[in-house]
Amino acid sequence: MIDNKNYLIAIVLSFMVMITWHYTVNAPQMERQKQEQALLEEQQALEAAGQQDAASDGVGIPQPGGETGAPAVPQATPAAPANRETAVAATPRIPIETPEIEGSISLRGGRIDDVVLRQYRETVDPGSDQIVLLSPSGGPSPYYAEFGFVGASGQDVALPNADTIWELESGDRLTPSSPVVLRHEAGDLTFRRTISIDNQFMFTVADTVTNASGDAVSVFPYGLVSRHGLPDMANFYILHEGLIGVLGEDGLQEIDYDDLTDDGPQTFSTTGGWLGITDKYWATALVPEQDSKFKARFASGSVNAAGATTPTFQADFLRDAVNVPAQGEATITNRLFAGAKQVSIIDGYEEKFGIDRFELLIDWGWFYFITKPLFYGIDYFFHLTGNFGVAILLVTVILKLIFFPLASKSYKSMAGMKKVQPEMAKIRERHADDKMKQQQLLMELYKKEKINPLSGCLPILLQIPVFFALYKVLFVTIEMRHAPFFGWIRDLSAPDPTTIFNLFGLIPWDPPSFLMLGVWPLLMGITMFIQMRLNPPPPDPTQAMIFAWMPLIFMFMLASFPAGLVIYWTWNNFLSILQQYTIMKRQGVDVNIWENTRALFRRTKAEDAK
Repeated sequence: MIDNKNYLIAIVLSFMVMITWHYTVNAPQMERQKQEQALLEEQQALEAAGQQDAASDGVGIPQPGGETGAPAVPQATPAAPANRETAVAATPRIPIETPEIEGSISLRGGRIDDVVLRQYRETVDPGSDQIVLLSPSGGPSPYYAEFGFVGASGQDVALPNADTIWELESGDRLTPSSPVVLRHEAGDLTFRRTISIDNQFMFTVADTVTNASGDAVSVFPYGLVSRHGLPDMANFYILHEGLIGVLGEDGLQEIDYDDLTDDGPQTFSTTGGWLGITDKYWATALVPEQDSKFKARFASGSVNAAGATTPTFQADFLRDAVNVPAQGEATITNRLFAGAKQVSIIDGYEEKFGIDRFELLIDWGWFYFITKPLFYGIDYFFHLTGNFGVAILLVTVILKLIFFPLASKSYKSMAGMKKVQPEMAKIRERHADDKMKQQQLLMELYKKEKINPLSGCLPILLQIPVFFALYKVLFVTIEMRHAPFFGWIRDLSAPDPTTIFNLFGLIPWDPPSFLMLGVWPLLMGITMFIQMRLNPPPPDPTQAMIFAWMPLIFMFMLASFPAGLVIYWTWNNFLSILQQYTIMKRQGVDVNIWENTRALFRRTKAEDAK
């Protein structure tokens, strides 16, 4: 039988290795990537202007049979790029006004390429810039959605393209109560595009094709989302940012930007589903009618301008041919989600439109079965209290109650272990040179006293998955973004901004990131220290050393984690202290925190002296 200490050491060391890796490897790497990204965006802004719209995605529109059209050669780039405002003003437009979105639709190509999220800003400062989601070609960082048609082979028909200037037939602005209708005539074909939007982030694009000729015409409807250049990303392993979709039997597809560039286009044939591009908090997703068959594709390309190359990324679909009979018409409906990934809105769209697993637009991760229910619990208490921090505290209490029987059994076993500590010490001293005999006698002692030495690991084992699930919730859900707690915590998804090394702001000095040790990380370390001192230090020197330094190490490690997570850990430690203290007293075990602390440091000094 393996001693309890080996299990405990393995668990603690594994957890510490993961956090150490984040703090010493991943966090510096993220900082370097942000700096590189800033330089890349500056370079891309100098490349983006003046590119020809039909070729600016660098990928081409999908073609029947799955091949891509050859990208056209971009026009010469002017010496200075246009800013976003100039690019928006360069084409005739229809304004968009909803409670959540402001922007415009370009009559050139009928593109949805100007979307600003009204309720979200870059920082917690209410005066900071609003979040810009979609931007037109000709400006910095183009990102847009387009719908259209591809003609069948052998048919000589004129179809609208990215350069087509649509006529506004009705409506002067797009609102939830007033759709707009665009019109384009091409020979015997008349195209009417009705664009509507709801109160949140879903556009509906209904294209009606009227055929005035004497022959039937076949057209292949397509939709695409195109992005130029790499966006500013979180670059963290627990979050996917890039191309995404749920495509029938192929299920969830998550493709990173660099993987798409390295591996080439990826294509799928499916009935129903969706695809698009996702950021941490925002996304654009194409949603064909869920009973339609289509080919889905993720592809990358590039555009050249001013002697430099900009990568481009595209998610697109090509639906099966639609037959427009002679002297008849056909209507094709598609949808576009362009907005914030709010859980209630995403789930609502999945239910309302029957969109296959649309909830996976939010990256709930491997712990989905814990993460999403945990979010629902926090969100429920948020609506009761109006504060996500308070909601986290209340959910922690609920979790404690759920696991109370297991935790109580664990703490009772730990109390029993403390009672037999003197006898265990005698066995180890008596058989110091015979580990097998020592282990045998210890097992007999455990059996006699009805103690399970492994039950002491339960509190840690139970806390770790909840810890990671809460980390995921804080990291990926937009509801937690810029959510305040009390006092100086203005964003639960960001680290505690205070630090003891400038006396919490009293000294006008900004310490380096590794010295950012705020109030909540300090409280977390203190509660962890007290919890560990409820028991005497373990007899094993290695174990004693780990327990002595663990609170200090965790304080620095978790200082860079979201404040909401540190608040949870601190509160959980406090509840655990109360629970363990009460159970130990009921078991007749003396609790002497001060003496246990002195014994720990006496042993540490003695080991150092050796």
